[in-house]
Amino acid sequence: MEENVPAGRCVVAVDGPSGSGKSTVSRRLATSLGGRYLDTGAMYRAITWAVLRSGVDLSDAQAVAKVAGEVDLRIGTDPQGYGVTADGVDVEAKIRGPQVTAAVSAVAAVPAVRALLVSRQREMIDKAGRIVVEGRDIGAVVAPDADLKVYLTASAAARAARRSAEDATDVAATAADLARRDQLDSTRNADPLAQAPDAMVLDTTELGIDEVVARLRGLLAERSVA
Repeated sequence: MEENVPAGRCVVAVDGPSGSGKSTVSRRLATSLGGRYLDTGAMYRAITWAVLRSGVDLSDAQAVAKVAGEVDLRIGTDPQGYGVTADGVDVEAKIRGPQVTAAVSAVAAVPAVRALLVSRQREMIDKAGRIVVEGRDIGAVVAPDADLKVYLTASAAARAARRSAEDATDVAATAADLARRDQLDSTRNADPLAQAPDAMVLDTTELGIDEVVARLRGLLAERSVA
């Protein structure tokens, strides 16, 4: 039996490492709640695409920040198909490629880039009112007052298998890349990947997407989110 979640303002923060199921769970939960969906990772990827296109040195934080501040980044919040453009170019497919994936952690570590996007993300959350937001620092930094904070995780093997299946890549190579990104994202100085102190940790290794969504809806119902 599906839990009854009250209508009204509701912000759900979903954090966790790559391959933990964040995107699929967040989109389905947003649809289930009749709310919006924000993929903050896609925003960082779009900025990374713009930085790579510009040809600036990834180690030059000032140059990277300049590109980030000048690019016209637009992202939708429809969980059924949100769309991402940078300077009028549809980059939704381009930002999932290996070049962007290899560089996104470096770009996301630039404090000025994070400050810019966190501000933009907060504006979008306030405007949406009822939204599921996924990323790496949502519960701890972007939306610390979220109605529900969830940290999704899974075994390294499960995460690699899932991402490999999505990207049609070698499992071993994918596992190595995930480990590299985990290390970079969790040790950066600015807003590192971290579990918010009051977040509920949910291991998705042995759980199906529908099971995870049902659990999150149950938690929201318990909180009587208005």
